[in-house]
Amino acid sequence: MLNSTKILLKSIVDYAGLFPPAALDMRQAMENYARYQMSAAAWMLGRFILPASRLEEFIALLPSVCLKPACLKQWSLSLILTADWREAIAQVQSFTTPEIAITALELPPLPCQEITPVLADLPREIETFVEIPLSEDPVPYLEGLKNTGAAAKIRTGGVTAAAFPTSAQLGRFITACAEMVIPFKATAGLHHPLPNCYRLTCKPDSPSSQMHGFLNVAILSALLFQQKNKRQSITSEQAFAVLDHASLKQFQFSDSGIFWNGHFLDCAVLANTRQHFFRSFGSCSFQEPVQDLQTLHLL
Repeated sequence: MLNSTKILLKSIVDYAGLFPPAALDMRQAMENYARYQMSAAAWMLGRFILPASRLEEFIALLPSVCLKPACLKQWSLSLILTADWREAIAQVQSFTTPEIAITALELPPLPCQEITPVLADLPREIETFVEIPLSEDPVPYLEGLKNTGAAAKIRTGGVTAAAFPTSAQLGRFITACAEMVIPFKATAGLHHPLPNCYRLTCKPDSPSSQMHGFLNVAILSALLFQQKNKRQSITSEQAFAVLDHASLKQFQFSDSGIFWNGHFLDCAVLANTRQHFFRSFGSCSFQEPVQDLQTLHLL
């Protein structure tokens, strides 16, 4: 495997098996995550995504799941918060289960004026993501995140074609995050490395829709992050083009970095991008991204 590939994709997939279209039961999702952590592709796996409302259910099942040989010593959880987030935060702050580390919190979309006050009540030591609506200008929402230490979250799909943003919407969001130096993660609909038309669910009669590629999102993020730090520039049209490249031939991977259209992203830029800018994407499938990367001979 090329060094640039491993740096770009390290811990990039937050496993969301509880959510549609997979919508697995808790035990199956937990067993899957434990098994993936013991697989050859475990280095790509990030956090286990869990609704805060189901934390007690998760804790109750933990002893029986951990009787299995492939049990984790500690689970890294990202909790999805809803309107009753204050109750969930109180539970998190009193949390003492050594087998579980709550490493991230994810908030639903909030009115611009409420973002900063809400974040003031959240624990600063836990990475926090606030979902930003793609249908609106992201800048006013991102302004609420400035100087809070929190990150943004973008929804890149769902179980209907209407849930997928256009390249212009997604490109505008990533560009705004880069300009304001605000990290982000993606969620939903980003199961495949490259954009194409894919089935919305696993059902054989499922309709299909054009979907974005997580390689494209990661590479565009690195280009924009490098631009911010080194003052190299790409136009909006070039940014949208990166998101639309449906062939790996548009990107040249080497052990020392990735080339795109005269731009070179060395391994240091890729590592800094992943650590400080594009944090991860949530996927209800871990096997799909891995298998697609194997088909592309990147794994």
